[in-house]
Amino acid sequence: MSIEVSASVQNNIGEIRFAKPPHNFACPELLCRIADAVEAFDGDPQVRCTVLASSGKAFCAGADLAGDESIAGESGMTAIGGLYVQAERIFRRAKPMVVAVQGAAIGAGLGLALTADFRVAGPAARLSSNFVRLGFHPGFGLTYTLPRLLGQQRAAWMMLSAERVKPREALAWGLVDQVVDEGGEIEGAREMARQIAANAPLALLAVRATATSGHADAVVAAMRHEHAAQSALKPTRDYAEGVASVFERREPQWVGA
Repeated sequence: MSIEVSASVQNNIGEIRFAKPPHNFACPELLCRIADAVEAFDGDPQVRCTVLASSGKAFCAGADLAGDESIAGESGMTAIGGLYVQAERIFRRAKPMVVAVQGAAIGAGLGLALTADFRVAGPAARLSSNFVRLGFHPGFGLTYTLPRLLGQQRAAWMMLSAERVKPREALAWGLVDQVVDEGGEIEGAREMARQIAANAPLALLAVRATATSGHADAVVAAMRHEHAAQSALKPTRDYAEGVASVFERREPQWVGA
């Protein structure tokens, strides 16, 4: 498992780039290294805003529920819980963050994108809470972050239909904040970050603290509920069928057990 996470600072903007080829699947180690970089930027007085981006065709295609033995095996819920521990660290940051989304942001990948304050998407972006397609329950705080961002109705549709939302629809819904041409995702995120970083650093911290008051606590409460619901569904036959059907690229045969 090859994981690369780099961090750099230029013109009051901290940039985090990550890669875990080929699909940038989420795992506790990857999230831990991203969270380490986020916390380091929080402690750096030169950084006023962060850009988070990945390399490759997908932003983050979720957790590898079939191929990652630490998640797919019997102790998988412990590993998924580890994801949420690291997600909490990212949610609890003090400084604004903009995410560049190219390709798939699916499941945990969508959850990671929603840790940010703003999102810039390219034309190939596809955003989906696909958990029910796997016979599973949404996680990564999505049961809180999606309704807060989209409203209850559209959030419920995303979670119950597993629809892959395309960029223009995502923009209209408020799921992303800008749509840019192919290859322009990172520069688009940097431009948003530059507009933020041009402002007074103490004021930025104060305004974000007010705007996000209670947000991280609510996300953590949601993740605890989600983890319990996921733990109940993981031993079911429908979960095994859902994961197998995605891996085998076929329609699932649900049995309701």
